[in-house]
Amino acid sequence: MASHTQTAKTFSLKSYGISDATVHYQLSPEELQKITIEKQQGKETANGTLAVNTGEFTGRSPKDRFIVKDDITRDKVWWGNINIPFDSDDFEKLYNKVANYLSGKELFVRDCYACADPNYRLNIRIINEYPWSNMFAYNMFLRPEEDELENFQPEWTVVNAPGFLANPEQDKTRQHNFAILDFTRKIALIGGTGYTGEIKKGIFSALNFILPVFKNTLPMHCSANVGQDGDTAIFFGLSGTGKTTLSTDPERNLIGDDEHGWTNENSVFNFEGGCYAKVINLSEESEPEIFHAIRKGAILENVILDDQGNVDFADTSITQNTRVSYPIYHIDNIQQPSIGKNPKNIFFLTADAFGVLPPISKLTPGQAAYHFISGYTAKVAGTEAGINEPLPSFSACFGAPFMPLHPTEYAEMLSAKMKETGVNVWLINTGWTGGPYGIGTRMKLKYTRAMISAAIDGSLEAANNGKYHMHSVFKVQQPIVCPNVPTDVLSPRQTWNNDEAYYKTAYKLAKSFADNFKKFEDYANDEIMNGAPNLNE
Repeated sequence: MASHTQTAKTFSLKSYGISDATVHYQLSPEELQKITIEKQQGKETANGTLAVNTGEFTGRSPKDRFIVKDDITRDKVWWGNINIPFDSDDFEKLYNKVANYLSGKELFVRDCYACADPNYRLNIRIINEYPWSNMFAYNMFLRPEEDELENFQPEWTVVNAPGFLANPEQDKTRQHNFAILDFTRKIALIGGTGYTGEIKKGIFSALNFILPVFKNTLPMHCSANVGQDGDTAIFFGLSGTGKTTLSTDPERNLIGDDEHGWTNENSVFNFEGGCYAKVINLSEESEPEIFHAIRKGAILENVILDDQGNVDFADTSITQNTRVSYPIYHIDNIQQPSIGKNPKNIFFLTADAFGVLPPISKLTPGQAAYHFISGYTAKVAGTEAGINEPLPSFSACFGAPFMPLHPTEYAEMLSAKMKETGVNVWLINTGWTGGPYGIGTRMKLKYTRAMISAAIDGSLEAANNGKYHMHSVFKVQQPIVCPNVPTDVLSPRQTWNNDEAYYKTAYKLAKSFADNFKKFEDYANDEIMNGAPNLNE
């Protein structure tokens, strides 16, 4: 492996407790891909993309995510089954075991940063056991210029040891894998899992604490784009709602597709330098931007290749959560740097499999906060014959697993920004119309795109003269007409042709909202509570 160390400068990890390691510092993606292939840790697809298998874990493990409970976090973190406390002394012992495990090994170190706005920049050093994990870090974080590396001072460190297996009894973990944030030591410690998403989400979970607590900046699990006039649009949505698809617009520049901050200066900046997209059932027709971003420099995870190296994107035999990471410059239509100003429109995306929410509706600040805290979408039930009942799914702030503070803190910041900037907030149902899953049909993408375009360019407001119909159950404002969308599509009740069945289902979903929100009621103010659906049938 000597040929690889020639490209790296001498680099010691003794200050991290890691001794006698062979360190490859700041290797290029090409070098890291070559080493991965040589170590037989990955394969190349027909077009030269690196394909790896992440091993036992093909997704995040939320029950094995911990935060060290110390003077910084004790009174601020919302402790519970999302933010699980970890003792500081136990962290120290576990860290020392991981450092000892990494000592003497061949390691891959990368200096990078998060947050495209220089006023919020967070310098990061990432120490990886595997070369492809380090290549993932190159793709997903922001890349310093060569001259910036000379005096680079990392503020946070990620120590990533997929091959280290914890002893739960000794190490106080739940099982052999773990992802732990320590805000005093400024370390994200990851072990026992090769899933690369833990690296990205560790730092972004840290920022979701740092930005609101210390920088008075709202962190958002969202995508964002900007128009020719400089107007920024923000898209919140859980997996499967169309967040990446709808924010990628040929008429607008992509700021980023997953994590952003909204500053007091009324700008929106991307946390990251790449995209991490699902590729299940990917096709050139459905997602051309993602499809063409999968080339040399990208990393495919847990996909199946045929003998010629062609990818079968429909094959989920390893996992449904097949993924690709690529640097953002693999997309043509991007904003450089990844910063937008003057947010004008926010879209909450939900795939409502009950088929009762309007395809587009306007929210008041209170309703926006309520729906933001709720973070609703619906999952289609399993594949067993005859089971077609949708299941409501709620994830606070459209990203509960990554939010260390209580969701109402983020929601109140969002409400304040809405009032301060006059931004419009829209609820978009990308799910079912004409009935629930199994009876109705999925909302056509061309109609959803037309509604979003009309909201952004103001033609929706103009067409309705600012007058909307209030939904009797969800109390949201439904437009009556929308350019380039059939009028009958805009009223979910009319698409059902069965008022009794529609309202029965609508109230059922409204009750699910109320049941989910009970755990937030004691923290929510009156304005937020007034944004709740109507439960009086």
